[in-house]
Amino acid sequence: MNDVLRLNHGSDVYVVRSCHNEDGTDLLALGGEHSVEVYQISTATTSRRLATFHVGNRITALAWSPRSVSPSRSDEWVVEIAAAGIDFGLHLLSKSSSSAESTFQFGGGLSGHHGKVNDMCFCGGRDEDNKRYVATVSDDKMLMVWDLHPPLDISFAIPSPEVSSANDDSSSPGPRPQPTAYAIAFSHPLTTVDSHPHSSKEFLVSDCRGSVYLTDWRTDPHQTEQGTWRHSTVVELTESRAISNSLLATSSQWSSFAAWRRDNADIVGVSCGPRFAIWDLSKLRGGKPLHVGTSFADGGYTFRWCSTNPDYFAISAHSNARGAVINVHNIGYVHAQPSVINIAPAPHRIRDFDFMAVCTQPVLAVALGHQVVVFALGDDR
Repeated sequence: MNDVLRLNHGSDVYVVRSCHNEDGTDLLALGGEHSVEVYQISTATTSRRLATFHVGNRITALAWSPRSVSPSRSDEWVVEIAAAGIDFGLHLLSKSSSSAESTFQFGGGLSGHHGKVNDMCFCGGRDEDNKRYVATVSDDKMLMVWDLHPPLDISFAIPSPEVSSANDDSSSPGPRPQPTAYAIAFSHPLTTVDSHPHSSKEFLVSDCRGSVYLTDWRTDPHQTEQGTWRHSTVVELTESRAISNSLLATSSQWSSFAAWRRDNADIVGVSCGPRFAIWDLSKLRGGKPLHVGTSFADGGYTFRWCSTNPDYFAISAHSNARGAVINVHNIGYVHAQPSVINIAPAPHRIRDFDFMAVCTQPVLAVALGHQVVVFALGDDR
C-alpha cells in the first residue's frame, strides 16, 4: 500500500475511534495499555498529536463527545472523550486550546459495571442531551446510561475524586458531582452499543449471541405493568443461524458487533461469527434480516460502516491465521465477493479499526500491534 501513515503508540493499541462530529472528522483516538492519545490527521500521510491522557490501565472502549472540535475548524478547539479501563472504571478525558489534559474518573465501585466494558457511545440526536449522556455496555449484561452533568442537589451523589490535570491551579473549581447511571439489564453479556444522529432516545445494543436490540432508554419501566427491561426494547433483531452457532462450543470465541448506518436510521449492520446481516427497520419482516452473507468462514469481528461512502461496510478477520485482513463489502452488491485488504501477514491480527472522513476517499485507521496504520482506499481497492 502507498501513502501509509503509521502512528506509533509505544504499546499495544486495543481501541481506535475516529470522531464523526461535523467539526472533528480529522480527529483520531488511540487506546493502549496505559493511555489514550489523540491525533489530528491532516491528510492520509500527515498528523499532529494533540493530547496524551494517562489512564493507568488497559483501555477497552472509547467514545467521542459531541463537544469535540478540531483545530482545523476553530482556534478554540476542544477534545473530549469517554474511556473505559480494564478495571471497569470510566474516565472523561478533556483538553482544549486554553487548558491542559484533565481526567475525571467515575463509574467505579458499587455504582458502576462489574464486568469488562466492551463498548460505549454518547447519546444521539442534535440537542444538548447528546453531550450530557453516555452509554456503556458490559460483560455484566448491563446497559448503563450515565448523566455526566447531574443536578447538584442530588443527595445520594458520591463525592467526586479530584480531577487530575497537568496544571495544579489552586483557583480551579471544586470537585464536580459524580455522574449518575440509569441501568437496563439484559439476558446475556453485551458487546456493542451505538447511537444515531437522528435520534436522542434510542441505543442499538448487541449481545454475545448475535441478537440486536433497539432500546428506548428513556422509557420508564415503573410506568409499565411488569416493569422489566423488555419494555424498553422497541425492536429485537435476530439472525437464527448466528444464535444457533453461538450455542456451539466451537463458536465460543465469537461475539457480535452491531453498527448503525449514519445516513439512514433504518439500516443496521451486524457481524457474528462467519456471517453478517443487514436489517432495514422500515421492512422488519418479523425481525429477520434483509440480507445475510459470509465474510470470513472462520469468523469475522469488527463491523464498520464507511463514513464517506455509506454503501460500503467493512469487517475484520477474527483469527490471526489469516493475518491482518479486512473485507470491504458494497451493500448494493452484498452477495458479490468483497474487496480484500491485506494489511500484514500472519500472525498479525487487527485488534480494532475505524473509517475516517478526512478526504473524499474512504480512509481506514487500523490498530496493528503498537501501531495504527492510516491509509486511503483507492478506486482500485
